[in-house]
Amino acid sequence: MDIQLAIDITRQALELALIILAPPILANFITGLIFSILQTATQINEMTLTFVPKIIATLIALFISGPWALQKLVEFYRHICTLIPNIIY
Repeated sequence: MDIQLAIDITRQALELALIILAPPILANFITGLIFSILQTATQINEMTLTFVPKIIATLIALFISGPWALQKLVEFYRHICTLIPNIIY
């Protein structure tokens, strides 16, 4: 295996990880932002108030984007499997 192939595989794996993790992270961020605005408007300074909605939003995002993420992972796995003959000389 040459260095360029290893770098390409690593780059593709990191890009895939970022793409797959984007929906739950964005759901968590948006939920946290909404609840922090509501807490600021109502002047409730309870930090545990955002914990449960953030978990629920993250789980919903994982549930919705799960099949898509699994499809992306399978495609990447198949791509890596097709590269095996190129890796082994």
